Amino acid sequence: MTQHVFIFAPHWGSAHLSRDAFIHQVKEAGFDGIEMSLPMVAVERDAWCRAIEDAGLLLIAQQWETALHADFDAHKQALAAYLFNACAAQPLFVNTHTGKDFYSFAQNSELLDLTESISLETGVPIVHEIHRSRFSGHPMLLLPYLQQRPSLAFNADLSHWCCACESLLEDQQQTLAQVFPHVQHIHARVGNSQGPQVNDFRAPEHANALQQHLAWWDAIIELRRHAGVQQITITPEFGPAPYTQTLPYTNQVVSDAWELNVAMLRLLRERYA
Repeated sequence: MTQHVFIFAPHWGSAHLSRDAFIHQVKEAGFDGIEMSLPMVAVERDAWCRAIEDAGLLLIAQQWETALHADFDAHKQALAAYLFNACAAQPLFVNTHTGKDFYSFAQNSELLDLTESISLETGVPIVHEIHRSRFSGHPMLLLPYLQQRPSLAFNADLSHWCCACESLLEDQQQTLAQVFPHVQHIHARVGNSQGPQVNDFRAPEHANALQQHLAWWDAIIELRRHAGVQQITITPEFGPAPYTQTLPYTNQVVSDAWELNVAMLRLLRERYA
């Protein structure tokens, strides 16, 4: 079976560019599509969607903005608004930052019920990003939800768990084995035990972290292949400061996030050609 790996450019870190300039940059680099949070104004959202489609690119919609809402009722209301807006674009799927690590199990479950109902209503798949401070912020936080909801689908950004668990998860192989079959998307950012983003994944001091992340991605893709899935999606997601470390006093970044994402694109193309 032929398996196609589609690699997406993150809009995160490029909001300073105009829509046309960003899309041109994405095309020039050789990405297959764009992953982004869409404007909440319908006219602007639709303009982005048309421009992406006209450029021959695919779209993954994202919502992260609910992270700004600590109050549960405000969070739930915002989640519905952002998800309906994202689904209106008819993307391949929506990647959502869902819940909070300090919400109760019942509250986060209520939010998961909401995402499921919106997905069913709109016909757009929704995956939940593994991310610090969300309901999925630590493996032991996530597992009870997975045990109750075996249909949960995830975006694996495992750099967050490295940071949260202060390790490369060497002692959590059984947990990863439970989660990996539910992964439907990958954020290809390399973290380590002290942070969600190394300064340059190509540097020799980060070789162990890179090889561990590659092994995880290999395992996920192999599981997808055995499940008969022909379309694999990956987004390199090295982010701007403060994800990209800066020098003291000058606040000058030590590496360029876009350049790292393009370098990761090339590594993934070669690895999964």
